[in-house]
Amino acid sequence: MSKTLKFILILTAYAALTGLTVYLFPRYNNAFNYHFEIGKPWGYDLVTAEFDFPIYKTDAEILQEQQEAIRNITPCYIKTADLPNGIFVLSLEEHDKLYSEGYKRVSIRTARHTITTLAVNELMTPKTAYELLGEQCEPNIIADSAANANLYQNAVESVSKTFGLVQSGERIIDRGEIVTAETYQILTSLARAYSEKNITRQQTTYVQIGYLALIILMITLFVLFLVIIKHDLFVQLRSTLFFCLLIAIFVTTSFLILRFTADDTLLYIVPFAWLVILTSVFYDSRTALVVHAITVLLVSLAVPSPYTFLFTQMIAGIVVIYSLRKMTQRAHLAHTALLTGVAYAFVYTALTFATTGTYTHLQPRIYMFIAANAILIICAYGVIYVFERLFGLVSDVTLIELSNVNSDLMHRFAEEAPGTFQHTLQVSNLATEAAKKIDANALLVRTGALYHDIGKLMAPLNFTENQQNGDNPLSHMSNTEAARTVIAHVSDGLTLAAKHRLPQIIRSFIASHHGTSLVKYFYNSEANAHPGEKIDESMFRYPGPKPATKEAAILMMADAVEARSRSLKEYTEESIATMVNQMIDAQIQDGQFAETPLSFSDVEAIREVFTTKLIAIHHQRIAYPDLKNRPEK
Repeated sequence: MSKTLKFILILTAYAALTGLTVYLFPRYNNAFNYHFEIGKPWGYDLVTAEFDFPIYKTDAEILQEQQEAIRNITPCYIKTADLPNGIFVLSLEEHDKLYSEGYKRVSIRTARHTITTLAVNELMTPKTAYELLGEQCEPNIIADSAANANLYQNAVESVSKTFGLVQSGERIIDRGEIVTAETYQILTSLARAYSEKNITRQQTTYVQIGYLALIILMITLFVLFLVIIKHDLFVQLRSTLFFCLLIAIFVTTSFLILRFTADDTLLYIVPFAWLVILTSVFYDSRTALVVHAITVLLVSLAVPSPYTFLFTQMIAGIVVIYSLRKMTQRAHLAHTALLTGVAYAFVYTALTFATTGTYTHLQPRIYMFIAANAILIICAYGVIYVFERLFGLVSDVTLIELSNVNSDLMHRFAEEAPGTFQHTLQVSNLATEAAKKIDANALLVRTGALYHDIGKLMAPLNFTENQQNGDNPLSHMSNTEAARTVIAHVSDGLTLAAKHRLPQIIRSFIASHHGTSLVKYFYNSEANAHPGEKIDESMFRYPGPKPATKEAAILMMADAVEARSRSLKEYTEESIATMVNQMIDAQIQDGQFAETPLSFSDVEAIREVFTTKLIAIHHQRIAYPDLKNRPEK
């Protein structure tokens, strides 16, 4: 893929993320888009009324007044028959209904259209009428449904939905003031007044432009961070897709919750900690913090309580970064989940106390949401595996599993190619120490070193370290054929790696551990055998690619110096140091590290580590004296 095409695809991915965020962003149809809660401080500038508007009662207040108005009406009944003593009997069900709904009096219309008003306690049920008259009586009054329906409707409509008026220019609330129940009612009335006014298309457009500009700003800041600070990640299409997909998942989930439930407390369930965990596991903590911050900022634009949401999520993200510097065991994830849950609960409780001054506003269900969030954080272990497969990435846990020398492949390696296996272990140790010295990924280079020569398993006896009887098959081949046989261990290694489904990053170590260097033994032999003739170097060069990372460069150096150290005639500090310098200088002059981010100080540090370690490995040992004959006692 050309660089131009890759760059276009990268920009397209970030543009698609921007478009998705804008499309899913919860719509606001008026010009009063402030977020506020009772007991919380007002986080905006001074608000004054731009026009006169009524103060609306709450739904609960309106319902209560409507119920009171209905109780104050006098239900209508129709008399259907005369009973002795002029008594009025209604059914037990209707009688209980009048009492339960709190009615005091009823009006009864007779056949002559006269109206009689009675107290409810003057009415009888069939049972009380029987006790009075000594005979069974059927109800002689029934409810006038049509008249009562009109009475109910008039009572409901008589209740005003407002109770006051705020005049234009009147001060409502200023920054830092606590939103009281009264102020809350005025603010919601103002928001309703805005929505009921004929907001112009221009005002709506300005609102949408404002949110669009903020969304673009957030994503642009993230792209600039990658371009300036993490350029190697910016130019990787795989990394771009990883970041865009991760951010899109959490933005989409959050916006859908806010759109369809309008309950921002449900966001406590959303495991935003995954953003930090996944990014830090596959990349680094600084990138993880930025990914988390950008995503949280995007979501905070839409939540009803942005201050609380932003503060809580940022604290939780920092806790995750501190508690999960390295995830090499499953227990680390459980530890992080526990600390993050405690952080969520602590911050929520503290903010509630600080803004309301009472514990009565604490919601038990939020603590349940936090517990569910902690469980989801533990589930990130499975999500890590999914992202590994989806993007060809590798986590520390996977590297540790791969570096297990007791695995079936490593066991076969030790059995069938013991010399190469021992060389591999030594290279792994050298590379690991060098990586630690220059702050490279020591675990990655250690694992890559264990597999770099795995291709020699295909024909182990073609390599001198595995030959025990002195017979070298390569000695019976031409120099060209022998070079081709040696070079083949790279492609054979890639074949074995694919068969055993090793991650792509491990395969890259196999492919690049010789770069495009010459198989010098056979090239020099060919040149000496044909003096004065031009030798085709391509027949004696590895196919590459050259190392592109610090870790791959370290492995290439370690492989060369460890192999060369086995052929030294004497092991002194001077001979070892000279050999290390010669081998690394030759690789540099051959341009093998031109594509890596190694600095001069890195190379010098690596030289020092290799020299020190090889001197320690090949130090001169004390000769043990033989036991001389001693006279018996």
